[in-house]
This record gives sequence, C-alpha cells and structure tokens, in this order.
Amino acid sequence: MEKLRRVLSGQDDEEQGLTAQVLDASSLSFNTRLKWFAICFVCGVFFSILGTGLLWLPGGIKLFAVFYTLGNLAALASTCFLMGPVKQLKKMFEATRLLATIVMLLCFVFTLCAALWWHKKGLAVLFCILQFLSMTWYSLSYIPYARDAVIKCCSSLLS
Repeated sequence: MEKLRRVLSGQDDEEQGLTAQVLDASSLSFNTRLKWFAICFVCGVFFSILGTGLLWLPGGIKLFAVFYTLGNLAALASTCFLMGPVKQLKKMFEATRLLATIVMLLCFVFTLCAALWWHKKGLAVLFCILQFLSMTWYSLSYIPYARDAVIKCCSSLLS
C-alpha cells in the first residue's frame, strides 16, 4: 500500500533510502532478512570447515567435496536474503562478474563430478581450490577497486 501511495504521489525510488529499497524488494522484514542471511552464511562456513575436516578421514574425499561445495553454495545463497533472489541473479551475471560467476559455478559442478563420478581425488581437491579462488574473486567484485588492488599486489609480488 505504501508503494502505491508513493507512486501516486510522484515520489521516485531514487528518493528512498537504502533500507526502504531493500524492504521493498521482498515481503520479509529487514530484521528477518538479516537473521536468515546470518544463519545461511554461518551454515555455509560451518559446512565448508566440516568438509575440510572430513578430508582427512579415509575415503573422505567424497564427503569433503559435497560439504565444501554445499558450504560455498549456502554462503552464496545467503546474499539472496539481503537483496532478493532475482536481483542477486541479475548482479551475478552482470558483465563485471560474468566470468567469475561462470568459473565459480563450473567449479561447483566439476568438484562434485570429480569426487562422486570420476573418482579422481586430486582433481576434486584442485577444483575445490579453484572454487575458493573463484568465490574470492567473485566476492571482491562487490568491493570497489578491490580486484585492481589484488592485481597490483600480485603483480608487485611477482616482479
């Protein structure tokens, strides 16, 4: 009803504050969205750490791959609670993040394939490392100039 009132009164969305825009994106309250973001993110971190611990068990490569990938997916999905799933998907496939998103999603799939179907332990671990790197690169795309700073840091270390 409030949104209809704003449209009829001629107020633009740009005039709204950030909190109001976030609240309009979903029917969940801001506190609920924040709580579920935290729950989902903490579960993601927990699953990733659990998966890493399971790696050291005999035959734990399958559990490692599944839990590590599940943890990364949960951490990625946690941001859907903050901005909404549609906006999240739109941002994921913007030109600045497209390559990082594709590599990240392919690493998720290839990690599970290497561990569960191909039975290649080394390849599964390699794809998990690539998963970590691609998730980091993807996450850095949300911080202004973070990718540029990382590139400059790495290039100065290599030269």
